[in-house]
Amino acid sequence: MTQRPLLIAAAAAAALGGNAALAAEQTTTFDVQIVLEAACAVSADPLLDFGTAGLLSSAVDSDADITVLCTEGVVYDIGLSAGDNGGGVTTARKMLNGANDVTYDLFSDAGRSSHWGDIIDTDTVSATGTGANQTFTVYGRVPVQDTPPAGTYTDTITVTVTY
Repeated sequence: MTQRPLLIAAAAAAALGGNAALAAEQTTTFDVQIVLEAACAVSADPLLDFGTAGLLSSAVDSDADITVLCTEGVVYDIGLSAGDNGGGVTTARKMLNGANDVTYDLFSDAGRSSHWGDIIDTDTVSATGTGANQTFTVYGRVPVQDTPPAGTYTDTITVTVTY
């Protein structure tokens, strides 16, 4: 009777895989895909800050960054609006404090010679997506002008990426 557990164990092992003639397998495949559409996302520094000035007897410069992420190979243009106070004219941007204003402009180059507006093929910045973040610096300038009353002057610019 002491051999009975050994016989049961041998029979179990044979049933679980001891008979290679009964082993078989089937395979199949399936495809995997994703459809990527041309897409872009844009973000900007929350503030282009000209700091604190007394008299506007010399130009005041500052800059801020815009970050664009577009699908690789997508050609796009970045436009900057006239601002909430520019009356739709990008060369007439104004920061307001009540009825008083401070004029300023935005440029796409550090030398502040290329006005940055919103007319494609005229004064926007063009680029091609890389699939990674691309950073563009906005260069601002408050030109020499009569100094209005003391206070905080503000405006809001809309960044538009067209692709």
